[in-house]
This record gives sequence, structure tokens and C-alpha cells, in this order.
Amino acid sequence: MASLVGLFILSGCAGAPPITSVNGLEVVRSGDLPAPARADLVASDRPSLVGPLDKLEISVFDVPGMDTEALVDASGRISVPLIGAVDVRGLTPQEISDAISSRLSRFVRDPYVTVNVLESTSQAVTVDGEVETPGLYPVTNQMTLMRAIASAEGLTEYAKLEQVIVLRTANGQRMAGVYDLGAIRRGAYEDPAIYANDVVLVGDSPMRRRFQDILAVAPLLTAPLIILFQNN
Repeated sequence: MASLVGLFILSGCAGAPPITSVNGLEVVRSGDLPAPARADLVASDRPSLVGPLDKLEISVFDVPGMDTEALVDASGRISVPLIGAVDVRGLTPQEISDAISSRLSRFVRDPYVTVNVLESTSQAVTVDGEVETPGLYPVTNQMTLMRAIASAEGLTEYAKLEQVIVLRTANGQRMAGVYDLGAIRRGAYEDPAIYANDVVLVGDSPMRRRFQDILAVAPLLTAPLIILFQNN
């Protein structure tokens, strides 16, 4: 049994090419990686849009009684003192602030309004398939495919690395991208960005499942068992 498991491990390792420098990736084989510059620590801007069931904090400077917390209803609206219902669906916090300021200016001179998102349920990605904890996970402007899978506590033992699908609607068109996590880990191409409403599906490896079934039966066999594998 130990030899069988060792064969499996060696077979899996033999198929992985060595990590080498490619366009956009420099491999450092000795010494420490250089420290990132400040610009490297800031993700590219992705607007955070407000949607139904998000919770907002609204503050109006120097106007007593105007500070409030508001829950976006299913139609995408909130209720604000003095001005009533405001449609905020699909707006950024700054755009909501501007909309409230514009309507509030009829009652308050030069209102200074700030809007912060306290809780967001609309900005989420669905991670499903061969991950440890499928579900909905919050999306930030730094979310990537690898981070989305890590949020779901990683892959199961049956996950198929080369068959990870991202479903997305872009400009009204439903699209699917197919990614190879092994290639991303080797630096063959960048870890792709993940956006709100994306669906990440991790495929299943039938070969790994068959191997697990064989291991379960192996103790019952009286003769040695030799398995030859191909990458699957």
C-alpha cells in the first residue's frame, strides 16, 4: 500500500513543469524577494456598487438628527430624513452622497454628506463545485480567482485544477472563462480578477475518484496492485 501511494505521488509530481521566468513573472531562486513599492500594495480601482439588502451609514455634517443607518430594500431604495425615498441601486457610495446632497440642499444650505457601506450582501461571488465550503463570499476590489477559492477553504481532493470555470455577464452577454489553477500557481499567467455576481465552478476529476475507490478495495486483494496513470 505504501508503494502504491508513493507511485501516485511521484506520478503527480512528474507531470508538473519547473517554475521558470516568463513574460510578467520573474522567478527568484536565491535570496529574499524585494519589498513591494507603495503602488504595488494598492489594487486597481473597481467601483463598489450598492445593491439590495446592503446596509449604509449616512452622515450629514453639522445637521442634528440627520445621521442614520439605512438598509437598502429589495427595490434598491433607502429612506432618508427630510427627503424620503432615494433610489441607490447600482450607485457608488460617493454617487449616493451626491444624490442626497442635491435633494437635501432644498432644506439645508451646502450640506456635507458622507455615505459608508457597513455591510454588503450584494457584492458577492458564488463559489461552487469541488471546494471545501461552497457558498457566497464578499467581493472586494482585490478579489481574484485564487482568493475566491481560498475563501471557500480551498479545493477538495477530487478537484480538477485545469477545469475551473468562471461565469460572468458582461455588457448583457453571458460568458464563461476556463482557467487552470496549476498554470496560475506556476506563474504561466496572472491570477484573474473576480467581480461581484461572478460564479466560480471547480470541476471534478473522475480519475482521482476512481483511485480513491481502488484504495478502498486494495486491502482486500491478495496480489500486488500496480497502477499506471496519465494526467487527467
